[in-house]
Amino acid sequence: MASDSGDRESQCTLEFAVQMTCQSCVDAVQKSLKGVTGVQSVEVQLEKQMVLVQTTLTSQEVQALLESTGRQAVLKGMGSSRLENLGAAVAILGGSGSVQGVVRFLQLTPDHCLIEGTIDGLEPGLHGLHVHQYGDLTKDCNRPQVLPGFWPEIDIFVTWTAPIKATGFQERHRGDLGNVHADAGGRAIFRLEDEQLKVWDVIGRSLVIDEGEDDLGRGGHPLSKVTGNSGERLACGIIARSAGLFQNPKQICSCDGLTIWEERGRPIAGEGRKDSAQPAAHL
Repeated sequence: MASDSGDRESQCTLEFAVQMTCQSCVDAVQKSLKGVTGVQSVEVQLEKQMVLVQTTLTSQEVQALLESTGRQAVLKGMGSSRLENLGAAVAILGGSGSVQGVVRFLQLTPDHCLIEGTIDGLEPGLHGLHVHQYGDLTKDCNRPQVLPGFWPEIDIFVTWTAPIKATGFQERHRGDLGNVHADAGGRAIFRLEDEQLKVWDVIGRSLVIDEGEDDLGRGGHPLSKVTGNSGERLACGIIARSAGLFQNPKQICSCDGLTIWEERGRPIAGEGRKDSAQPAAHL
């Protein structure tokens, strides 16, 4: 099942590139994470400008701690607490409105998937999060997709014609990830753990955040057992493979020569990529 944001029992390892040039940089980084609840261990390698953190916090939370030292930090890879690479993926969410974010998937064990992310621009409250069957976004987030054997009203990722049983849900589609909570500022930071999804099954599909709460099939509305009656789709993105631990040696982008530090505060592509005044994506 998908657990809520408060369930943070499973550790993962986060690999960050951090701007460090001397021992005082190392000391500052170690101090920023020392004694923090949810941080189990920290390894700093000055010569590689690398910081490895075993944690139950989200990558966004760890990055904020690292950058509280005044140094830039870039997430380069994720893996299990045993430094295994069983699969990792990422979806960059966007749409016609102001909602945007980044959600990452990490296979912790063959039967256990971690989903963590940050989404901005939401109305405060709960919002349904779903993996959809297809990654075709030619009509933004609203492409109707109907195939025999699947729910005709929605394309939430399933592999059987009937929803599967799961503890905590009366029944669910395989792609139902429950709800994430946006705070008063419209930001949702979450960490979910799921025993139904596998990273290798979701790559190439799409992830969608909805305008309202998913009632988990319990609402009594005609759409409750179809979409969770969670309203319009606000933002979506294709789920793509991402780097595991020690799989991303990139320091300079080969397409335009920007370093990882220069591109940290700029759009991924398009207008404004070479303009440092542009706001950063949550990468």
